[in-house]
Amino acid sequence: MAALRVKLAERDRSSDTGQAVTADTSFPTLAALWLEEIEQDPRLSDGTKELYATETRTLLMPTWEHFMLREMTTGRIDRFLKAQRLKSDSKARLSRVLLNLMMKFAMRHDAIRHNPVAGCSPLPKSAPAPKALTMDEITRIRKAAREWRTAEGLPGPKPDGQLREIIEVMLGSSARIGEALALRKCDVDMTVSPPTVHIRGTVVVRKGKGVLRQSWPKSHKSDRIVAIPQFAAEVVRHRLALVDDRDPEHLLFFTKRGTPVTPYNARRIFRQVLDDAGLAGRGIKPHSFRKTVATLISEEADDEMAAEMLGHSGTAVTRKHYIERKQAANPETAKILEMLAPSSDHQSES
Repeated sequence: MAALRVKLAERDRSSDTGQAVTADTSFPTLAALWLEEIEQDPRLSDGTKELYATETRTLLMPTWEHFMLREMTTGRIDRFLKAQRLKSDSKARLSRVLLNLMMKFAMRHDAIRHNPVAGCSPLPKSAPAPKALTMDEITRIRKAAREWRTAEGLPGPKPDGQLREIIEVMLGSSARIGEALALRKCDVDMTVSPPTVHIRGTVVVRKGKGVLRQSWPKSHKSDRIVAIPQFAAEVVRHRLALVDDRDPEHLLFFTKRGTPVTPYNARRIFRQVLDDAGLAGRGIKPHSFRKTVATLISEEADDEMAAEMLGHSGTAVTRKHYIERKQAANPETAKILEMLAPSSDHQSES
């Protein structure tokens, strides 16, 4: 048995296999070959491919660029992931995902027999409990968005008010920020009561292509038609009036050049609005509107309707990441525990 182990180890160290990937392949070469493979995978979105390429360069390459595949042992990878976790849980989890995929790629090329990532310590999950916005926070955000950069004497052009309207559409439709920015004239129906919007695209930024409207949202289930309340319908009517003479596929929200508004710019202005509202540092993001919508619908209807509104395939993700559970005492327990009250006889004796 010992002799067999020695032979297997020698085989793993050997680079004369005729394969594109071997035990002596450098990590940069392994990463490049893996990225080349996933580039051809139709199941992955362009955004995911770009994310993998960027994070491989920024998260993994500084540590592993001088290592060969056979030197990437379970112990070394485990220590690397633990060091990553001290900086950021999310970065550690993404690093593990990337390394795991690369090692599986190496296994498919018979470069290694076992995946060293499989033996690493599990990374604890520390997802924060969902937090919906309060009515006070919503009121302050609306006011700050309405008044953002409207004071006299400020340099530069006056704001066009789009952010305030984007916020109302997100609140009234549960749309992600990219989905709200991707709405077109042909995606809304104001002839029905209540009016509806068809969420079937998103605005993305692609390397070499710039900002563009992607003709599908995050997932198949995310393609949905939702009824919107009057406060959101009023915004949609205003946006439709601005593009009344434009093509049916013209965006409702757009720059002065008629191009899509980038989610980055919308988020940047949103952070400034939060600062003006005195809400900076509370962890509020555009995605908080989706959590607020989910929580309200769950409380007034049920979790199934909330999941449907958000475009989720089931309630598990909605419950875990979007619905805030308010803690409240059950008055029935006090009534039941009255059975343990001391008897009148005992009270009179004492």
